[in-house]
Amino acid sequence: MSDQLRLLAEDVADLDVIASAAQDALVRMGDLFYDPKARRFSALINRFRWEKVNGGGPYERVRAALSFESVQGVKSKKLRTGAPDSLASLLSVAFAADSEPPSGVVRLTFAGGGEIALTVECLDVVLSDLGDPWPTPRRPDHEKNV
Repeated sequence: MSDQLRLLAEDVADLDVIASAAQDALVRMGDLFYDPKARRFSALINRFRWEKVNGGGPYERVRAALSFESVQGVKSKKLRTGAPDSLASLLSVAFAADSEPPSGVVRLTFAGGGEIALTVECLDVVLSDLGDPWPTPRRPDHEKNV
């Protein structure tokens, strides 16, 4: 399991690396968690292993944790958060700084127009693979997810 990812982001360039690794992850709404006391938002995701794609398959997914610290608030739109078994495909993770950085908003954008906006004091993000990968029959197709 030495090829498991564990990435930390404290600036936009680092977040871009995490966003690339998490792109096309499948997220179950019941696996999204916000703890206002700890100021942490986390998601358990089934991450497509883009770093292992060499032309054709075989393709793999792996269970991973995506965690955001220093979260001051969470808003969502166009997601079925009340249906814990519904799935969404994560398309992007981006940060927009406030007029007084390092605070800002992290936007997780999902296929179909869903979005989660995290108001953060600063960027403090971790992506960690949690177990062994498993085979998946197809590679995500961005043209179909738009």
